[in-house]
Amino acid sequence: PDLLPTCNGEITTMSFLQDVVDILLQYVVKSFDRSTKVIDFHYPNELLQEYNWELADQPQTLEEILLNCRTTLKYAIKTGHPRYFNQLSTGLDMVGLAADWLTSAANTNMFTYEIAPVFVLLEYVTLRKMREMVGWPGGCGDGIFSPGGAISNMYAMLIARFKMFPEVKEKGMAAIPRLVAFTSEHSHFSVKKGAAALGIGTDSVILIRCDERGKMIPSDLERRIVEAKQKGFVPFLVSATAGTTVYGAFDPLIAIADICKKYKIWMHVDGAWGGGLLMSRKHKWKLNGIERANSVTWNPHKMMGVPLQCSALLVREEGLMQSCNQMHASYLFQQDKHYDLSYDTGDKALQCGRHVDVFKLWLMWRAKGTTGFEAQIDKCLELAEYLYNKIKNREGYEMVFDGKPQHTNVCFWYIPPSLRGMEDNEERTSRLMKVAPVIKARMMEYGTTMVSYQPLGDKVNFFRMVISNPAATHQDIDFLIDEIERLGQDL
Repeated sequence: PDLLPTCNGEITTMSFLQDVVDILLQYVVKSFDRSTKVIDFHYPNELLQEYNWELADQPQTLEEILLNCRTTLKYAIKTGHPRYFNQLSTGLDMVGLAADWLTSAANTNMFTYEIAPVFVLLEYVTLRKMREMVGWPGGCGDGIFSPGGAISNMYAMLIARFKMFPEVKEKGMAAIPRLVAFTSEHSHFSVKKGAAALGIGTDSVILIRCDERGKMIPSDLERRIVEAKQKGFVPFLVSATAGTTVYGAFDPLIAIADICKKYKIWMHVDGAWGGGLLMSRKHKWKLNGIERANSVTWNPHKMMGVPLQCSALLVREEGLMQSCNQMHASYLFQQDKHYDLSYDTGDKALQCGRHVDVFKLWLMWRAKGTTGFEAQIDKCLELAEYLYNKIKNREGYEMVFDGKPQHTNVCFWYIPPSLRGMEDNEERTSRLMKVAPVIKARMMEYGTTMVSYQPLGDKVNFFRMVISNPAATHQDIDFLIDEIERLGQDL
């Protein structure tokens, strides 16, 4: 009650915010301190009972509010900790954090130049630069920052459908033939989720077989396209993946582009995870052919370490997003404004309210330059190779697929001593399935590190180690391996 805009609230406000900043700065320093826990784990019911989280009619004091801030961070996962390997998005970038604070203070909406002049221009500049890096001449085309890769992928489906059947915007799905989309069996679940949301249906997403490294097999793609056409379905989109979620595989984009051209199908590349490699001269060959895509998803909040959330959809054809999505709301997008209306970007978005996501990326890019991002990404890939070389012939480890990983995903089983002599039968498989979940649970109880596991296809639970945190070092990789062995010896 004593904070601004209360009269004479300045002094209280300044000291309150100073206290909050102190809490945040302590947390930031702790995030990078290897002697602190990654996680202070409690079960949900424990956390609910330990504190009073309920909302009341009467206000609390500012002291209590500061205590709430401290408690929340006490149990937060330190996603910037050098030993947090759980997700594709890790790390805590200081310039990105500063940009996020500034964005929150400016507190505006991305739909018009009228209320977000600098942010709208920065989005224009940044998206054009990203399209240049994809390889579209002069950075031509369009794009938008969306709330995550799943939504970016859904935009791609929406625009691809509109390109082929513009009447669907007014008339709906009943007015057009039965559509089918194609994506690999290792692709992200968001492709099916987008099909469900857009009324195309998950049954209309045809999963294409992958080779043993997790890359889409082009001959199977072509076979399934021909099959679908024979049944009278209309293929409208192929979603190739550049950096799959689990294996970190890159689909063969050139071969897929040839097939899309032959059958006149929209080619989308989901580079949410692998798109960052475009920043690296050493690794960008893995995305050869991406310049032939009609649309690309690229999440700077993953490999590039931009604070969540920051996901871009890039579209090669200019004006398509606008005609697909615009509704001409006359109270926002008045046609008689006194500036260039092309900078009112809100009508090409699905959202009305849209958070400013670009500033974090733009400011970090200014602070690092492209070469800084390149060094950061190359280092993460080098760490993944270090891990791979360390465990590929080590006793008690089995790789999920052969050969050096293409991205920072390193997939492996830890085989406890009790299973090492066993022949490969059902009993061994069912026991191996339980190993990773137990080790993971113990990691979280101890709070020392976090790494993800999952089954895939006929393969039982294995660890998927991913590195996207520039704070990680060889010692952290060594620590992870020691920790897995310490926690799994007795299983």
